[in-house]
Amino acid sequence: MTIMLEELLFGRIERGYLELNMPITICKADKNENARVTKLYTYEGLKRIEIEKAGAGDIVALSGVPDINIGDTICDFNNPEKIDFVDIDEPTVSMTFSVNNGPFAGREGEFVTSRHLRDRLFKELERNVSLRVKETDSSESFEVCGRGELHLSILIETMRREGYELLVSRPKVIFKEIDGQKCEPIERLVVNVPDDCIGTVIEKIGNRKGEMLNMEPAETGHTKIEFKIPSRGLIGYRTEFLTDTKGNGIMSHIFEGYEPYKGEVLARTRGTIVAFEPGKSITYGLYNAQDKGELFIGPGVEVYEGMIVGINSRNEDLAINVCKEKHLTNTRASGSDDALRLVPPIQMSLEKAIEFIQDDELVEVTPKSIRLRKKILNNKDRERAARSANK
Repeated sequence: MTIMLEELLFGRIERGYLELNMPITICKADKNENARVTKLYTYEGLKRIEIEKAGAGDIVALSGVPDINIGDTICDFNNPEKIDFVDIDEPTVSMTFSVNNGPFAGREGEFVTSRHLRDRLFKELERNVSLRVKETDSSESFEVCGRGELHLSILIETMRREGYELLVSRPKVIFKEIDGQKCEPIERLVVNVPDDCIGTVIEKIGNRKGEMLNMEPAETGHTKIEFKIPSRGLIGYRTEFLTDTKGNGIMSHIFEGYEPYKGEVLARTRGTIVAFEPGKSITYGLYNAQDKGELFIGPGVEVYEGMIVGINSRNEDLAINVCKEKHLTNTRASGSDDALRLVPPIQMSLEKAIEFIQDDELVEVTPKSIRLRKKILNNKDRERAARSANK
């Protein structure tokens, strides 16, 4: 019987029958427990109706079975027989979920404390079989492991829609030591790309330690290419892939296994533009900042010190005062008061933000906003930490 844990248990009867007030046995991985069916329901169209008995093949909902997990089997009391559960692939990627400790914490979210975050994550374990949650040294952060960044992104998006407010870190792959050798998860990647983009895609995947296995024609004007690539090589690549293929490429990947460590993968090569002080962004300050790179925000946006507001054109981080106003003077010259024109800002979705950040950065997720920030908000403290790391 396949079971999903909610207020009621839903499943399909494989063999035999279920009856109201019938004693049953729950076969778990390590032990058996006894229970009794207190309520039994089936469906007629979209309507749930209460019944007294159901047979093999019926899809039913029942209550009276406490503490049951996906993979457990409900059996006849006198003849308990566990159905083998299909093994689920182990998580390959981990992220740190922590309480929002930024200046804007608590403004937009309903659930903001570590207790709220902990309860929600451990509740997710009851129905998300590929998820793992580990407590860390800090009571305000948790290590969450999943089957990929998309798997974890869906969880984050669900939580923010439910009213949760949290910080998430850059995804990291989970390494294993096999026969004394450091190994990493490998994915089998299949892409379908326009013929004029083949060279760019192969080059980019090669830089991420991908190994081409097969290439064959697909539909007219497209080619199907198959690769083996480390899971960490796929982090941050989806957006780049869509850009390189002008939105016409299709990519999918599946876990292949663990192989020896492939070496360093090229990470983001550009730095960030960081807000120098708190306030509200001004057109004049943004106009000066856009000469240094590409912006994530427009005018009239509240910012705080350490918040990432754009991508620097160079490979180092740059702190800029985007709240700077133009000084007023008594002198007027032709053209000096013309309206300043800003380039439209880049809109960062949750997936793009998670792919973009580096190890020293976080994504602040609230029901209303997605912000990027540095782990260390104070500019001077961040500079001191960078100097210490370079020694």
